[in-house]
Amino acid sequence: MTFPDITADLQALMPELRGRLSANASLADVTWFRAGGPAQVLFMPADEADLAYFLQHKPQSMPVFVIGLGSNLLVRDGGVEGVVIRLGRGFSGISVEDGHRLRVGTVVPDVKVARAAADAGIAGLAFYRGIPGSIGGALRMNAGAHGSETKDVLASARAVDPAGNIHVLSLADMGFTYRHSAVPHDWIFTEALFQGTPGETAEILRAMDEVAAYRETHQPIKERTGGSTFKNPEGHSAWKLIDAAGCRGFRVGGAMVSEKHCNFLINDRNATGEDIERLGEIVRARVKAHSGVTLQWEIIRLGRAAEGRAEGEALAEMVG
Repeated sequence: MTFPDITADLQALMPELRGRLSANASLADVTWFRAGGPAQVLFMPADEADLAYFLQHKPQSMPVFVIGLGSNLLVRDGGVEGVVIRLGRGFSGISVEDGHRLRVGTVVPDVKVARAAADAGIAGLAFYRGIPGSIGGALRMNAGAHGSETKDVLASARAVDPAGNIHVLSLADMGFTYRHSAVPHDWIFTEALFQGTPGETAEILRAMDEVAAYRETHQPIKERTGGSTFKNPEGHSAWKLIDAAGCRGFRVGGAMVSEKHCNFLINDRNATGEDIERLGEIVRARVKAHSGVTLQWEIIRLGRAAEGRAEGEALAEMVG
C-alpha cells in the first residue's frame, strides 16, 4: 500500500519548517507490534515551536495523528492517510527543579523518568518503571501501575492545539479519569512537570527493582506486544475475564493471546495488523458471550484496513 507523495507540496507551504517529512514511511518499523501499513507522511518536528509552525501552516482539511514510542498502538494494514507526527529528540529533555519537581519532554520513556527521579531523590514516580511507552502516552491515558497513576504526580503539562497554539494545562485541566484524559484528542502534549516528594535514592531504586521483577515475572515483556490490550472494566480484571472465556493462548494467524498474561496480545509469527485486531475482537466477543461484560480497547488502533478488508467489531466474524 502506498499513498501519493505530498511532501513537496507541504514543504512549499511551510518553507521555514525545520523538521523532517518522509513519504510513505513504514509505521511497522516504529511500533512495538511491528505490524501495519505506512504513514502517507511521517513528520518529525525539531521542537515545540517547529510543531506549532507546522500545525499553523498545514492544510486545514489534512488529518493529523501523533504517536510516541509506539508501545500502545496498533496500525491497520491499509496505513494512515494524512500526516503522522512522531516526536523525537527535541522533546527528550529532563531537568530537575526546586521543590522535588521533574520537568520532562513527552518523548522520554516512562522508565527513564523513574530513573531520573530516583537519581534526584524524588519519590513517587517509581511506578513508571512498570509502564511501557513514553510520557506523552502516559498523559493521554492517565497511565498507571502498582496502585499509582499519572494524576497522582502531575503538576502541569504543555500541549499544542490543532491551530498551533501552545497551552499550559493544570492538573485539573487534564480531566483525568481511569485510563483517560479529557484534553481534546487532537492536542499534542509536549512537556510534563511532575511533583514528587523527598526520598532516598537507594530506597526508590529498590521499589523500582520490585516493579521490574513483577513485570518480568507476570508480563511478556520480551515479546512484540502493545502492552495491556483492554481496560479493566469496573469491578473486574480484564485478564481474568479473558482467561475465564477460554482465550489464553488462542491464536489468529501470526497473533496470539499471551500464555503469561492474557490481557496481552503478541505478534510472534509475523502477524498482520488485521491478525492482531481480529484476535482482539474475537476475545471481546467471547468475553461478552461468557460473562456479559464488554471489554474496551486500551490499545489505540490507527489507520484503515487493507482494501476490501474489514475492521473493528466486524472482524470477530471474519474468517480467512
